[in-house]
Amino acid sequence: MMDWFTALNPTVQALLGGTLTWGLTALGAATVFFFTKIEKHVMNMMLGFAAGVMIAASFWSLLAPSIEFSEQNGQIPWLAPAIGFLLGGLFIRLLDFVVPHLHLGNAKEKAEGPPTKFKKSTLLFLAITLHNIPEGLAIGVAFGAAALGIGDATVVGALGLAIGIGIQNMPEGAALSVPLRGEGMSRARAFNYGQLSAIVEPIAAVIGAAAVILVQPILPYALAFAAGAMIFVVVEELIPESQSSGSTDLATLGLMAGFVVMMILDVSLG
Repeated sequence: MMDWFTALNPTVQALLGGTLTWGLTALGAATVFFFTKIEKHVMNMMLGFAAGVMIAASFWSLLAPSIEFSEQNGQIPWLAPAIGFLLGGLFIRLLDFVVPHLHLGNAKEKAEGPPTKFKKSTLLFLAITLHNIPEGLAIGVAFGAAALGIGDATVVGALGLAIGIGIQNMPEGAALSVPLRGEGMSRARAFNYGQLSAIVEPIAAVIGAAAVILVQPILPYALAFAAGAMIFVVVEELIPESQSSGSTDLATLGLMAGFVVMMILDVSLG
């Protein structure tokens, strides 16, 4: 059943994987057609779940293969993963610095980045979009590693990563569209903001896959880069937001559930 997919060019596989995550984001954003509000404790649990998925994906799908690839090539096993991981975090910090954005639940006055006259809705959209970039890169790099036959990397494992990221994108789509509706935006427009926040994922996925296929030596750095970028987003954004207003136990349980779901996907499909 998977033969047709595994026969595709890896950049096409990455494009389809990124499109899947975009589609699941749109599915989450469609919540706005049925609800005008999400209870805070539910939102905290959803964000915690998303954080758990990203943490698990960072290790099982990205850092572990990066270390394995370094070992197979006679390199210092921790060097490339450590460098790539730190560069990934610095990359997202740089984007945070140059792109105006606003984290969920904050007043417009707390927007980060350079001063701007953007509306609050645009700033929220940019915040979600920024952290979707490393997710797309992660998917692309995973498909690139599978195409190169690196270690235990497989196309099915890369697809499992895409599915896991897509699952955690669903609450993120809702976390953007529903609050925008609550502030008076039309349902259709709020939905569009929610689903468009993930349009960068298929683009970043293709870039990630093409980069590691064209320049194979960067693979361990690229895998760890995506992991570092994702961990930065988790620690800087998702965990604080999930713990911001009570329901910390639910948020923590959500994180643990997300971690387990992604771990199962990676181990069973990888």
